[in-house]
Amino acid sequence: MNKRFVPDALVGPGPGLLPETPTAAVVTASYAPDFERCRLLCETLDRHVSGAAHHYILVEHRDVALFRQLETNRRTVLDERDLLPRWLRAFDDPLSLFRRRVWFSLKTQPLRGWHVQQLRRIAIAAHAREDVLVFCDSDVAFLKAFDCGAFWRDGKARLFRRDGVLADDGHDEHRIWSRNAGSALGIDPSRASAHDYISTLIAWRRDTVLAMCGQIEKAHGRAWVEVVGSARRFSECMIYGRYVDDLQDGAGHFHGSEEFCRVHWTGEALSDDEFRRFVAGMAPQQVAIGMQSFIGTDIGRIRRLIGLG
Repeated sequence: MNKRFVPDALVGPGPGLLPETPTAAVVTASYAPDFERCRLLCETLDRHVSGAAHHYILVEHRDVALFRQLETNRRTVLDERDLLPRWLRAFDDPLSLFRRRVWFSLKTQPLRGWHVQQLRRIAIAAHAREDVLVFCDSDVAFLKAFDCGAFWRDGKARLFRRDGVLADDGHDEHRIWSRNAGSALGIDPSRASAHDYISTLIAWRRDTVLAMCGQIEKAHGRAWVEVVGSARRFSECMIYGRYVDDLQDGAGHFHGSEEFCRVHWTGEALSDDEFRRFVAGMAPQQVAIGMQSFIGTDIGRIRRLIGLG
């Protein structure tokens, strides 16, 4: 990978309007333990989602062959070796008795899988050609019809943002991610942000991601992967949101706080009745559910309860 990610011309003024009918791609970063969840995502996405030209699944090199089973003429599995620099390498972690993976380099902190998945989501912008990138985790299942056109209007892309929530008690980790996002972007530390940009089923403009990477490299004189990976507590959503709002004054975007996916983030796996109540509690605009994979909900139960078992 070249040190300069994008030309300097892309760093500076905000983006123009999107095409009248933008192209869109769904992007999912995944790994082998989530394969069956990702398969379910693909099935429900193909059944319910319109307005996306392609679906990219981003995985570690050793998982490529497994995920290739999911490829179609509109779905491509991408090897992280084609997205990220070769000096960032994955190894089995002896500290976890080789059950987990760790990514080492001389240019970043040691990184876990969730860190590298975030880097892949940023890096896809240099390889995709669609105007809008729609990010959806592999533990999501669509239950209702959804048109990706919800992510743009009047030539602007929808930026998910919860206004002012970081000023409330709690959210300590998100405040750290926001602060580190500002540092990566070269924003004066005195300019703190109180907004939260983290969710699943959100969209970014591809041209804005490229400009964001260029800004990081311009601010630090190093490749953006090195800069972002130098702090282990980061969020790609925070970096993108702060770039758009703090450095581009929201150019090319409009804000939305409604979440399109209802997620069971923490706690125990839901019983059948609890799962049904969770689905029944979806807000009118919500079209998908997310069962965080680390909670351990059996994928067979999820399939059965949404009528695909």
